[in-house]
Amino acid sequence: MPETLSTDTDHDRMPTEQDLGRLQFTTLLYYLQCTNPDNGLVRDKTEPNTPASIAATGMALATIPVAVSRGVIIREFAAKITRHRLSYLMACPQGPEPHASGYKGFFYHFLDIETGRRVWDCELSTIDSAYLFAGALTVATYFNQDTAEEAEIRRLAMALYERADWNWACNGGATLTHGWRPESGFIPYRWRGYDEGLLLYVIGLGSPTHPLPPESFEAYTESYDWRNIYGRELLYSGPLFTHQLSHMWLDFRGIRDAFMRQHDSDYFENSRHATYVQQEYAIRNPMGYAGYGEYCWGFTACDGPGSVKRNINGMEQQFFDYVARGAPFGPDDGTVCPWVVIGSLPFAPEIVVPTVRTFARMDLGMTRLYGFKPSFNQTYAVEDSPTGWWVSPYHFGIDQAPVVLMIENHRTGLLWDIMKQCRPIVTGLRRAGFTGGWL
Repeated sequence: MPETLSTDTDHDRMPTEQDLGRLQFTTLLYYLQCTNPDNGLVRDKTEPNTPASIAATGMALATIPVAVSRGVIIREFAAKITRHRLSYLMACPQGPEPHASGYKGFFYHFLDIETGRRVWDCELSTIDSAYLFAGALTVATYFNQDTAEEAEIRRLAMALYERADWNWACNGGATLTHGWRPESGFIPYRWRGYDEGLLLYVIGLGSPTHPLPPESFEAYTESYDWRNIYGRELLYSGPLFTHQLSHMWLDFRGIRDAFMRQHDSDYFENSRHATYVQQEYAIRNPMGYAGYGEYCWGFTACDGPGSVKRNINGMEQQFFDYVARGAPFGPDDGTVCPWVVIGSLPFAPEIVVPTVRTFARMDLGMTRLYGFKPSFNQTYAVEDSPTGWWVSPYHFGIDQAPVVLMIENHRTGLLWDIMKQCRPIVTGLRRAGFTGGWL
């Protein structure tokens, strides 16, 4: 049976606060059930035997205030969970050795979920470490009571953050590198041009120990790409998640850097435009994919059916596995992501909510454990699938937080309010040249 919302009779009504609350709760359960209780490391995805993701571990920290405020965990126990996780991360070995957990205060992308050591010869990741630091700053600010437990959370979280050497991560250049490997040194790619790296620079600029120089942010914005797409003027980035992940923590409404002042906009308004561009692309559906439309869109970095070619309606069609899909310039293979639509809830609820209603009527798991499956493709037929087409078999740790945190920011602004009280975040924004609004 396809799922409905709370009732079976009225398929056309909007998801209510209760529906969004239930979706938020079941999505949040990922961070309670896919976490190693011995050390607090969070599994990258639900596929058995997968390692921990340092980004998912940071995002799990950021959801703790939501879990407390929504009555999922009492504050005292949430504090114990938080202290335990931070204590473990601080004790993880840091050094140039290939099987450490990190180096220069940063962490490897994937860690063994039992030992906390690097796996798969993966890279030391600046962006994934930034999500960890954002989570640490969240709990350092939220747990503000005068108890020994909460004081220790603040101490550990700040020590974890302040240890990162941001200047080292620039490798002599003006911008941050993507990361480093002990076998080969720095990765040749840098964080330049608009993307999820916005958060990375704010966190790096706000460091009281090894801050980025202010000119690093200017160098990041230098290659920004302002475009007119479907009659909308916006700072372009194709995958929708790039317009959202920094906003999970940062309330950009009314605050502007030099670039946004020049274009009489702000990053919040820009993300609203980007959300509408995604919807308009799906309405136009230039490649004729199944299901696309006014209330079926959402293109981002996600799992896909696989790197294969198939004959679809007499045309050879290329499909992808995990790739950063985007709109309107692709890549696109018919794969849609419910979680990234919900990530735009604060920006454009008037189109997000009816799109969630569409997904709720499909067999995508909205009311089941961990919430919506992260991606599906109605063009790619699968015989033994309950839907008749491809649906991602796994949930991913980094896809859960945008649902939990953006529903909460839409409902109460909780994460935004916490981070407005966070000194390094405020410092980082000011050093990046942001002024106005709540700043």
